[in-house]
Amino acid sequence: MRPADKTRRKPKLKIGVLYGGRSGEHDVSLCSAASVVAALDKSKYDVVAIGIDRGGRWYVQDQPEIVVDKAFGKILSLKKRGLWLVNHFEQKNKLYIYNLETSGEKVFVDVVFPILHGTYGEDGTLQGLLELAMVPYVGVDVAGSAVGMDKDIAKRLLKEAGIPVVPWITVSKHDWLEHPKNILNHAGNQLSLPLFVKPLCTGSSVGIKKVKVKKELADAINYAFQFDTRIMIETGIDCREIECAVLGNNNPQASVPGEILPQHEFYSYEAKYLDPEGAQMNIPAKLPAKLSAAIRQCAVAGFKALNCNSMARVDFFLDKKTNQFYLNEINTLPGFTSISMYPKLWAATGIQYGELLDHLVDLALMRHREKSAIKTD
Repeated sequence: MRPADKTRRKPKLKIGVLYGGRSGEHDVSLCSAASVVAALDKSKYDVVAIGIDRGGRWYVQDQPEIVVDKAFGKILSLKKRGLWLVNHFEQKNKLYIYNLETSGEKVFVDVVFPILHGTYGEDGTLQGLLELAMVPYVGVDVAGSAVGMDKDIAKRLLKEAGIPVVPWITVSKHDWLEHPKNILNHAGNQLSLPLFVKPLCTGSSVGIKKVKVKKELADAINYAFQFDTRIMIETGIDCREIECAVLGNNNPQASVPGEILPQHEFYSYEAKYLDPEGAQMNIPAKLPAKLSAAIRQCAVAGFKALNCNSMARVDFFLDKKTNQFYLNEINTLPGFTSISMYPKLWAATGIQYGELLDHLVDLALMRHREKSAIKTD
């Protein structure tokens, strides 16, 4: 018998990169997916790209192709070949996907890497499917994803944990249609101009308007309700925008803070993705050492308060006059494009893009092992 080959490499993991999705951030997802697919170490992983179109249909990409889009730059192409159905019952801890238009054609993945920003990807919906399928996946789990996506619930929990947040009120579409004058008066009495009006459960600044005078508020509310059934009206402050990346499960760590310098009036969707000169970044942010340390500590505290794990980008407002910081929101599936803050912040902290992806896969497997040990009988 031949002795065991101690130099033999471990079998490659098959990583399923899920991207696209039923969301206003569909195009952003294609950008992030292109960067992730390009950076995953092909000596460690076999990559399967699984595109989800705007109608929610799944399409496996035989040969993931990165193309150039006029508006968004490099994106992962989403070709609609065959119609695929998820099935997780064939073998435990693997996700199987079957082609409905052929007989017997299937692929499986060991670990899912979701790059589905926004609704039906970042809000716990997909995470619930993967938990049910008992498949390891990268990113925050069901509870943290759902809470982090809902700006109102997130702010309430952060406030309860003693973390400073900007004053806000939340409005449902039903209440707006029934009592618009009452809501306008309430916002005027409770909050100070300027105001920001935001859909509660979107990201990438989709649906956000800045309101400088009272007469603009109703139009901003109607605009935001195009993207959600609940919206938030929030006091605007003259601030610097500071962001911190958090990584880890049981012992999360925060990166050095970075600063966004929008060239638009605020860090809008256009500034983030459509205007090449829309924003500049200072990484690390130019902050006093004590303030930087306090923001990093608060980022981890907020991450824990919302029951997050794996990764998140934590965004802060820093008042230019007082240096008081406020936790704005926690993004549980941050952008992964070549210009996104999350990978850039970790690069500045000492973890390069490819190594960061390895860490995230390891964290997914670690969490899956811990959950698999829970008794269910």
